[in-house]
Amino acid sequence: MLSAKHFVNSLGLDLATSYVLKAPKKRLPKLVKVVERFASNSIQKGYLQAFYDEKNPMYQFIVNLMENTNPKTVKSFVRNFGVNTAMVGAKQGQKLMRKHHCNIPIAILMDPTSSCNLKCVGCWASEYKKTDNLSYELMDRIIKEGKSLGIYWYLYSGGEPTIRKKDLLKLAKKHQDCFFLAFTNATLVDNEFATALAEVGNFTLAISVEGFEKETDFRRGKGTYQKIMNAMRLLKKHGVMFGISSCYHSKNTDVIGSEEYIDYMMKMGASYAWLFTYIPLGKDAEMDLLCTPEQRKFMFDQVRKFRETKPILMIDFWNDGDYSRGCIAGGRSYLHINAHGDVEPCAFIHYSNVNIKDVSLLESLKSPLFKQYNQNQPFNKNYLRPCPLLDNPDKLKEMVHASKAISTQMLDKESVDVLTDKCQEVSKKWALVADKIRRESDKLSAHVNKMPPRFWDENWDETEENLINSES
Repeated sequence: MLSAKHFVNSLGLDLATSYVLKAPKKRLPKLVKVVERFASNSIQKGYLQAFYDEKNPMYQFIVNLMENTNPKTVKSFVRNFGVNTAMVGAKQGQKLMRKHHCNIPIAILMDPTSSCNLKCVGCWASEYKKTDNLSYELMDRIIKEGKSLGIYWYLYSGGEPTIRKKDLLKLAKKHQDCFFLAFTNATLVDNEFATALAEVGNFTLAISVEGFEKETDFRRGKGTYQKIMNAMRLLKKHGVMFGISSCYHSKNTDVIGSEEYIDYMMKMGASYAWLFTYIPLGKDAEMDLLCTPEQRKFMFDQVRKFRETKPILMIDFWNDGDYSRGCIAGGRSYLHINAHGDVEPCAFIHYSNVNIKDVSLLESLKSPLFKQYNQNQPFNKNYLRPCPLLDNPDKLKEMVHASKAISTQMLDKESVDVLTDKCQEVSKKWALVADKIRRESDKLSAHVNKMPPRFWDENWDETEENLINSES
């Protein structure tokens, strides 16, 4: 939990943010200096240097956010995400990892409900019962336990989480020291909801969009894209921070990775872009939607180009292993709790030993499958092959069998052997491309060799010292 000293410092941080909001371009460096007081090591301080450089896209990202987002949201983003999550909570989690000998994440992903008002092509959510829900009281308990472990970032998926928007707004209002994000199809965003999001301040939406109208409606149904555009206009009107969540697959990668698409989403008001590749989960999996290695390489190149040129925060969860040093699941950076309460290592790994209704959050992090993750990460020496399913399917098979975890897909109960067999061929093809990138890219090699572990990892002190010595 946050200390009284931190609470006082946070008040000062809010005042500093208010001061900067009056002239972001001119005053941003002053805010960065205040934020630096919360940094616990030189690596964290190093990341903040980008916000002193007016030409850096991340500097421009923050300025744009301040100029186009309501002040309450900006203050919450700086305080709850920038400081509570990335610095103060991360340091607390690092200490607790040493104490408990298990992963402690910086974020928790929960499914408030398994219900959804759409039926998207190839979506694994259809493998769950439509009647499961996490009660308000249970989600509140999870957040309280999470904060005791230094976790201040909570995300929602589903199903469609905004079906439970009243409860989610209530949680955000109660836990004003946390930052919340919902992955949503945006079809339930109306003026009332947009107004409430602006008022609560610490709640952002990651809108699922598959490209332009043709690509989005292909998977999500005719008319969905126009509903998304209307939602974006409403959110922008009310100064609500939002981004996009795009799944790239064999039929839309050329669009998702295009400059035209990213520029248009920014024009609509998106502050960030979270990118995922298609994963063939469940009996309804569409195997022909899997990306080719060439398409995944295209996204790898495009995202890195955009990071250097565009003021939008971009994360590609399957291609950013060189930044995270491998897989981030299993509590290493996050975990997933489905609407039935099963605690899973990842939203895409539907196996578990425990249910959050029966155990504490800390106990779930010490469960057999989570221990397997802790003991086996990273799953490949080439961080561009991070995933234990898509890139290293034999690893997932070994861990599930060793932990005796069971399938959490209520309607399908897909065995880990069947699931991983589907990924064998694509993993071998990507290995050839990823290993070639690793060998031939001087820029990547230099970056990976100098990149310390995540600054909330247990051994950052030792690695930081070695890094400094190697550069002196």
